[in-house]
Parts: sequence; structure tokens; C-alpha cells
Amino acid sequence: PQAQPLNEEEMARLALGLRTRLQNDAGNVEGWLMLGRTGMVLGNAGTATGAYANAYRLDPKNRDAALGYAEALTRSSDPEDNRRGGELLRRLVSRD
Repeated sequence: PQAQPLNEEEMARLALGLRTRLQNDAGNVEGWLMLGRTGMVLGNAGTATGAYANAYRLDPKNRDAALGYAEALTRSSDPEDNRRGGELLRRLVSRD
């Protein structure tokens, strides 16, 4: 049987639980990635950007962290974030 997708309220509770857990386990890259994805789904740019930034800082070679962080930055309304996101994407492309 296939699980039902989470609704917005359940996603918000998931994000809160992740933030709480990450306060005690700040080195958990996968947890930060999950919080970043959840923030993107909920349209919470601040949560997404902060979570992906933490994941990228902890593991700069992690492509999921780098791509998520770059995407969050390029979706920002701040031109400086957009510039940084574009620069990160260029570095990722040049790695391949």
C-alpha cells in the first residue's frame, strides 16, 4: 500500500520536529537537507535557505546540499543571494 502524501499542516509539524531535533544534532546533514526540502515545499524561503546553508557548510562536497542551497538562493528576492546562488551553480557545473 502506498502512503498518502502529507498535507500542509503535517508538513509544518514535520518542519517543527526537524528544527527541534536539529537543535540537539546540529551536525546531521541529512536532517538539514530534509528541513530545506520541507521549507521549499511550504514556501518558507528563510527556513529553506538556512537549512541548506547549514547542510552545505557541514558538507560542501554534498551535491544535494549544494544544489538545494543554490536553488534557495536563486529564488530569493535579494539580488546578493541571487548572485551567490548563480556563482555556486557555476562552480557545481565546472566540477562535472
